[in-house]
Amino acid sequence: MKEFSAVNNIQDLQFFGEFGGVNPSISDSSTYTFLTAKAMSDTFEGKTEGCYLYSRHTSPSNLYLSQALAQMEGTESANVTASGMGAITSVLLQVCKSGDHIVSSRTIYGGTYAFMKNFLPGLKIDTSFVDITNLEAVEASITENTRMIYCETVSNPLLEVADLTALSELAKKHNLQLVVDNTFSPLMVSPNLLGADVTIHSLTKFINGSSDAVGGAICGTEDFINRLKDVNSGACMLLGPTMDSLRAASILKNLRTLHLRMKKHSENAQYLAERWEEDGLKVKYPGLQSHPQHELFSEMMNEDYGFGGLIALDVKTVEKANELMEAMQEANLGYLAVSLGFYKTLFCASGTSTSSEIPEDEQKEMGLSPGLIRFSIGLDHDIERTYLKMRECMEKTGVLQLANS
Repeated sequence: MKEFSAVNNIQDLQFFGEFGGVNPSISDSSTYTFLTAKAMSDTFEGKTEGCYLYSRHTSPSNLYLSQALAQMEGTESANVTASGMGAITSVLLQVCKSGDHIVSSRTIYGGTYAFMKNFLPGLKIDTSFVDITNLEAVEASITENTRMIYCETVSNPLLEVADLTALSELAKKHNLQLVVDNTFSPLMVSPNLLGADVTIHSLTKFINGSSDAVGGAICGTEDFINRLKDVNSGACMLLGPTMDSLRAASILKNLRTLHLRMKKHSENAQYLAERWEEDGLKVKYPGLQSHPQHELFSEMMNEDYGFGGLIALDVKTVEKANELMEAMQEANLGYLAVSLGFYKTLFCASGTSTSSEIPEDEQKEMGLSPGLIRFSIGLDHDIERTYLKMRECMEKTGVLQLANS
């Protein structure tokens, strides 16, 4: 991965404002004028460049952010949406039609699972949920109607790591699209360079990083992005998951510090994961030698950014998980919240929150314990102090004693 620098690509891309500002001007318009009637009709037919049709299609502000994200992921093009789910659902409905089939990782974001399991069957699109780390099981699930392999680079919430290179080879062998949600690992892994056809992000999380905006992104070939925005058949155009221009401008500004933030998130998470494992706790973190896919992640990663800011900690029961999280929040160590990528540590018991859409029997089958807490580790300056205060909470709630009993 050394030949590709996402940060340099982003920083080399500069959009100036209308009056020479170092930040691009915000296009606060829903519609745009044309010099001639022919220019308008040509734009509807996709025959013009540099003309804006209508903000549901795209806007200058959205285009700036899209181009920056394409540079970050090393793809030809990108399109931004109003939410991460707006990006996911648009891609699924663009690629798959009635009668088609998806092979998906069984450990994915609960909203994505619910869309595939509960919504898509109404459109006669079926999904097989498999252990994405078992390539034989993935291939065995492929049918003549399969159109896509879907996975998350690092899964939510179990932090399993998908072998993107091997999955890409499998997808190409069967003429499928490999679609990868890279929300948990921006900059750390570049799915496009490992063979992914489409890379998705929830911009709400690490990329924006301040928990004040909702957004999504789709990165892929210019042809695929143009098809998503086609006025006659494009899912992004016709479903209307449009990002507001003001939000696009705000996220673009935050994107400039992503490389610094990801390094600190990863550094802090690595420290806590190592300390917790030494304390005898059951920890899942790709940066630990004990993680089943540690070597795989090490081979795929852009090493400057570490192993990410997410840790999964299993304290056995949901009651103990809730007790610990409440104690940590009371000690001002973080917040009970379902998102991630904030400057402050956030935590939730995934089985009863972000993965609650997955039935309990399926949670058990995939190894999602009711006591699993997903931590999004913050940007704490003194992580050793944070660890010591967290340890006090673990001692107070009996979590350490339970782990070592």
